[in-house]
Amino acid sequence: MFRELNPARYSIDWTEAAHAAIYGAVAIAIALIVHRIAFAIADRLSARTATPVDGMVIDRIRTPVRWALVAVGIALAAKADPWIGHVWYALDNFLLPALLGWIAYAVIKAFALALDHRAEASVDLAAARSHRTRISILSRTATFVVLFVTVGLMLFQLPGVSQVGATILASAGLAALAVGAAAQPALKSLIAGLQMAITEPIRLGDMVVIDGHTGRVEEIRMSFVVVRMWDERTAIVPTSRFLDNSFENWTRASEVLTGPVFLHLDPSAEIAPIRAEFERFVAEHPRWDQRTAQALLTEARAGSVELRLAVSAATIGDLFELRAAIREHMLDWLRKEQPKALLHATVAAGAS
Repeated sequence: MFRELNPARYSIDWTEAAHAAIYGAVAIAIALIVHRIAFAIADRLSARTATPVDGMVIDRIRTPVRWALVAVGIALAAKADPWIGHVWYALDNFLLPALLGWIAYAVIKAFALALDHRAEASVDLAAARSHRTRISILSRTATFVVLFVTVGLMLFQLPGVSQVGATILASAGLAALAVGAAAQPALKSLIAGLQMAITEPIRLGDMVVIDGHTGRVEEIRMSFVVVRMWDERTAIVPTSRFLDNSFENWTRASEVLTGPVFLHLDPSAEIAPIRAEFERFVAEHPRWDQRTAQALLTEARAGSVELRLAVSAATIGDLFELRAAIREHMLDWLRKEQPKALLHATVAAGAS
């Protein structure tokens, strides 16, 4: 009922196993020594440069290059020892694409980090935001391509997957339709991300208003954009919304903006003293950039008038603080100097 096992069939030649272990250990040791020497030289050369960019790139690729050198050492040992060759040739079809993909991924991230560091050091804030946006989108696109190709190469080493692929490719028309239908969302996001990087309707750090959300662009991905609002809430907006619909970008060229403060007053209010006090207060305020300070009577109704106080500031944050300060000061001044100019609840209700 049971077949006898042949012990000789499963015997191990311990001499050959010891030789294989020695060959493998020597190959790995040599690879690690070469890696250590090469990166020691690279670290010394990068330390002599004035920029930290070289060090960033070296630190990113240090680990994947170490494992790649180990793989090269084992591949060379596999040619000299059949035991190592038997194991290595069974795994190299999977390990080589994985290592190459890892190195390519590390190189992309290293150069993206280096370019982002240079962009942050730029004096021109608008140009820095533009560079950071392009770096972010293009690096994510390149990373997606590397991962897609790496996984594809590894999967096609499996016999079953390669047979399925050959069968699909045999019917080219159906394959094109199936792939097109399945990859439509991914391709749409990829194209939208590339278009975002080229045309730059928004950049990292821009203040935008879209779908009722007002905030700064905190992150741009292939499929969505993260907008951080003033109250720390986060709006996740699809990337296609910025390409298919209109939106406001308050910092497209710069953060220099002009904003209004509206005062709804009684028709008997004396406008000239109010204008003089407004101009005096704005001239002394540190947030004013000395570009715009106008007081214009924009509406005159039966029971009220509207005075628009337009001011400018160098940044959006400065403009917000300046408008709040003007609003508070002018109301206090009107209560003291022209109390009759303020609309009361009954008058305001009748005017509306």
